[in-house]
Amino acid sequence: MARLVRGCCYILMALLHSGARRAAAGPGPGPGSGIYGMRLEGRPPAEAQDSDVLQVTEDRTVRLRVFGTNIDRETWSQVAFAELEAGGNGTEAGDGAGEQPCPHRSKDIEVLRRVEVSRSTSGVLTLQVKPLRKNERSKLFALCTRSGQAWLLHRGNDTRILVLEEGKPLLPLWLQIILTVLLLVLSGMFSGLNLGLMALDPTELRIVQNCGSDSERRYAKCIEPIRRQGNYLLCSLLLGNVLVNTTLTVLLDQLVGSGWVTVVASTVGIVILGEIVPQALCSRHGLAVGAKTIVLTKFFMVLTFPLSYPISKLLDIILGQEIGKVYSREKILEMLKVTGPYNGLDKDELNMVQGALELRSKTVEDVMTPIYDCFMVRNDAILDFSTMSEIMETGYTRIPVYELEKSNIVDILYVKDLAFVDPDDCVPLKTITKFYSHPLHFVFFDTRLDTMLEEFKQGKSHLAIVQKVNSEGEGDPFYEVLGLVTLEDVIEEIIKSEILDESDLYTDNRSKKKVAHFGKKRDFSAFKPTVHEVKVKVSPQLLLAAHRFLSTEVSLFATAYMSEKILLRLLKHPDVINEIKFDEDDKQAPEHYLYVRGKAVDYFVLILQGKVEAEAGKEDMKFETGPFSYYGTMALGNPSLESRSPSYNSELSRSISLHYTERSESTLSVMVPSKPIGSLHYIPDFSVRALTDLQFVKITWQQYHNGLMASKMDSTPQSPESPHTNIDMPTSEKPESIADETTNLLNEQNSLNRRSNHTLVENSI
Repeated sequence: MARLVRGCCYILMALLHSGARRAAAGPGPGPGSGIYGMRLEGRPPAEAQDSDVLQVTEDRTVRLRVFGTNIDRETWSQVAFAELEAGGNGTEAGDGAGEQPCPHRSKDIEVLRRVEVSRSTSGVLTLQVKPLRKNERSKLFALCTRSGQAWLLHRGNDTRILVLEEGKPLLPLWLQIILTVLLLVLSGMFSGLNLGLMALDPTELRIVQNCGSDSERRYAKCIEPIRRQGNYLLCSLLLGNVLVNTTLTVLLDQLVGSGWVTVVASTVGIVILGEIVPQALCSRHGLAVGAKTIVLTKFFMVLTFPLSYPISKLLDIILGQEIGKVYSREKILEMLKVTGPYNGLDKDELNMVQGALELRSKTVEDVMTPIYDCFMVRNDAILDFSTMSEIMETGYTRIPVYELEKSNIVDILYVKDLAFVDPDDCVPLKTITKFYSHPLHFVFFDTRLDTMLEEFKQGKSHLAIVQKVNSEGEGDPFYEVLGLVTLEDVIEEIIKSEILDESDLYTDNRSKKKVAHFGKKRDFSAFKPTVHEVKVKVSPQLLLAAHRFLSTEVSLFATAYMSEKILLRLLKHPDVINEIKFDEDDKQAPEHYLYVRGKAVDYFVLILQGKVEAEAGKEDMKFETGPFSYYGTMALGNPSLESRSPSYNSELSRSISLHYTERSESTLSVMVPSKPIGSLHYIPDFSVRALTDLQFVKITWQQYHNGLMASKMDSTPQSPESPHTNIDMPTSEKPESIADETTNLLNEQNSLNRRSNHTLVENSI
């Protein structure tokens, strides 16, 4: 700004001087050009201007703007430069504008024959600055102008030029480029490692070493030793980053020159290649990058040791040792919820984790079943069939036994203790409880669930009685029973879900919400045999097992064909359950055979107790079977045919081939219509012989089909005129009593009177 003001002053002085000379000399052009000041035009970046003396570099072409009067295209011939003696900088001459003779004109600065004139008071000269001589560092030149035939030397710093030696770079250009690229890489590495390594706290590294993949475990094991020295590592990375960035700026200054270009180049290079790219990479793959550059990191830690280690120790003293991240229960739970879409945990797993973390904050009072909702048995009860069936209906495996009132629990009955008890013996409950003498487990209402779980895990009992000390009212404090808590209650609280089995009546004992799949209440007393009802004595448990097995495992007796009530009446028929006393002296006696190969039969057999030997195949393969093995399902026919009309059954029976085959009980059997239409004889190609005393169920074709018809009429009552219900009965019976009367079909040997004039079929073979 000062030089611009001075130039304006020179132009004003030139105009005044020109006007004065024209006034003195009269009209017409002046005798020559008058130059009163100058400055460099378009100064190159390498040049500096530390004082009023113009400074240029050797061996360079420069443009010089001069200010004066009568400047035209021939001004170049009136300008020259004279070399001043060494050490002369013109400061002693002052800044006056006086003139003195020019001793000699130097050829080290040549004025070229190019003058750019915009007006008569200013023009641009082109100078060719020659190289300095050997051992010369600088030269000072003064401006000389020609006035007539004489050359005059201008005084003052504004008309002098200092020629400086051109600075030589410290390193070759190719080496500077290589170093610049290398420094950019190092800058990016330090910046990325600063984010990647410092983000991996020691706790996370230990976790990765235990549960990460193989590669992650190797990386974590490699990084952990230096990551434990957190402050030392941080100081080393930051010092290295600052050192690299500073050196990079100096090199870029020598490569592209000084000024704003260096600032822009260094900023763009460091920000993009040294900060953004490496930090974006290391924020996602910091573990792998840190492990693969561990050698370089250790090298710089050693290199910066004299400065970074003392600083790190000072930070350790002031800030303390780094221990890593520590999460509380609440933070762990919230972290799992926030990272739900990415951690691979579904809702049930998250509930389990939440339940496990909240186990310490809940007590048994929160999950127990209140005492008034608990099923209990009096200690003076008799274990007859009604009591045992009531226990079975509940579905519980542990039953508290109380005396006088429910709050006075004196013993525990396990349902498995009743395995050897016969309901017909009417054993007192005290006999069983005294024999097994299960210990009672009492806990206080404020016991935490984690403590309760540990007690259950010790195996003492899976049921505990919850009590508290009641000190209310008058009298001494006493223990008050509040309810029961089981291992299932604790587990349900952990998994945050209800555990239901086939015997549960409610989803939750506290809410009393019934199980969706729970049907009508099972009446086990129906399996209690009446007097003279069956010829063979069978326990109610075995009768119940046979009923359940047939209705669920044998498709012919499924509820879709035969109702459970009719099937029960069928099993209680006097001729259905039979037995064979095995004769050890005559093992091949004919009465030992249930089936004989090639002999037609029309009954189905289910083994209840004992063993049998089956012989089948052309090779006469023999194998033994035991209880709940069954034979002869094909002898009962296809129940789906009963839903057809009689005429349809008749036509279908005629179309059956005399020799169609079907596989049953892993053997090949042949069906031939040797009986009247509506029943088919079954000829087995195997033999079944008793090996021990047997109890077995034997159901004939007639009994089975009577049961099918009775089940259909029982479920959908119809009028007596219906062809499906045309059964012989007294005419005095009313139509509404058909459903009850049809159940007598299983206790009598009756026959169907079909409208298709089918012949009567005997009830048994």
